[in-house]
Amino acid sequence: MSEKKIYWHLPGFCVFFYMNQVIINLMKEYPDRFRDGYAIGSVYGTFPGAIWNGGRAVFGLTSHSDMEKIIKTYNGFGVPVRFTWTNSLIEEKHLSDTYCNLIMETADNGMNQVLVNRDILEEYLRDKYPSFEFISSTTKRITNLDELKKEYEKDYELVVLDYDLNHDDDVLKALSPYASKTEILVDEICFPNCPKRKAHYADESLMQLRFEKGKPYNCPNTKTIPEFSECKKRPAFISNDEMEGYIEKGFVNFKLVGRGLPQSMVEDSYMYFLVKDEHREFIRKKLDDTLSKLLGRR
Repeated sequence: MSEKKIYWHLPGFCVFFYMNQVIINLMKEYPDRFRDGYAIGSVYGTFPGAIWNGGRAVFGLTSHSDMEKIIKTYNGFGVPVRFTWTNSLIEEKHLSDTYCNLIMETADNGMNQVLVNRDILEEYLRDKYPSFEFISSTTKRITNLDELKKEYEKDYELVVLDYDLNHDDDVLKALSPYASKTEILVDEICFPNCPKRKAHYADESLMQLRFEKGKPYNCPNTKTIPEFSECKKRPAFISNDEMEGYIEKGFVNFKLVGRGLPQSMVEDSYMYFLVKDEHREFIRKKLDDTLSKLLGRR
């Protein structure tokens, strides 16, 4: 494996709070059991109930003291918290939302990040919270190469590649000058070239704005229980055997799915991608035992 530093971006900083902090600790405690050069680049997601959130609707509420605790925990590990501010239906009237602005104020320490896909919110955030790093979201659904190149000319720390381009050799070659600024989603469970993907994002965005879960979106994935084994069958999936080829091309940022998915599936992805094959059983047991103790004390 390459000696480059490889950054992994983990899902559910709030919903998988305990699992994420345990895996980060295990990587520090047992570095030889994890893949060489791997590090956690960020944890992404949202606090429940934030209307700026997109991609997957997340309902509920987080107290300010819990916000502070969660952000402080990750930042104490040296890991940025990345907010998924990708609601595709945001309008000017939503910019003054008290809860979302409280989240930004709480995380405004020069270390954290935001994913964006809508100009009106991005402009507001850049003006009011300039210390955050801004990242172009895959929810923009940019598959045209010329349009994609324009994203790299903007002031983004990273651009998250549309997963339908994961194995497009022409695109990957053309993006080689921008490889270090590209983030690749390696285990997307959604179907390839889905014509409903943007509409599905809009449906989730509307639910988030209305604080109401709608009917299941008409999607083939709703008919099956998500499992990591299904991710591995998708054309966009990038296996461990293929990973070195991407790293050799200069790509060093990789993202794992997990928002709205079962924790068991997310754990499987962590074991597969982050842990050396011969040490998975050991790390999984350490993870599960530690989680049992943590959750038992709550």
